[in-house]
Amino acid sequence: MHEELNNFTRNKVWTLEAKPKGARVIGTKWVFRNKQDYEGNIVRNKAIFVTKGYFQGLIFGETFAPVARLEAFQFLLTCATHHDMKIYQMYVKSAFLHGYINEVVYVEQPPGFEDPNNPNHVYRLSKALYGLKQAPRAWYERLRDFLIDKGFKIGRVDTTLFTKKMDDDLFVCQVYVDDIIYA
Repeated sequence: MHEELNNFTRNKVWTLEAKPKGARVIGTKWVFRNKQDYEGNIVRNKAIFVTKGYFQGLIFGETFAPVARLEAFQFLLTCATHHDMKIYQMYVKSAFLHGYINEVVYVEQPPGFEDPNNPNHVYRLSKALYGLKQAPRAWYERLRDFLIDKGFKIGRVDTTLFTKKMDDDLFVCQVYVDDIIYA
């Protein structure tokens, strides 16, 4: 739990503020998971701090992130096979904490970690948290902008597929929420 909250501090996810009059505050909770290895042995206990986004209502525009199409995965595999490329997969830890949100969103303090000097204060978010409806979109937009800035071309048919030519080499990257497959 401390590791999760330290990620929030390091990524400047929120600021503690007095609750504004009439402000809608979204509830929060802890979700606990056991990470297992390929044999099913528990290798790590994980605590994830999430919002109760189902209470958000309609306070923003888009609520979705692009979803990778099967054809894009097939294209990546075809390119990799044809060009004898190695395929890699990576998981982006705390991905949603990197996505900026444009809306004003207040959330409750983490249960068990309330500020003793300001127990009635709330957190104003500057970045997305798991559970917010706009979190996947915010993360995707930040990653997309970064890749385009680095010279990647966005797919015409599937906007989660990115390519970059470097001399005679081709780099292909497929984004699926917080997982990235590349060759």
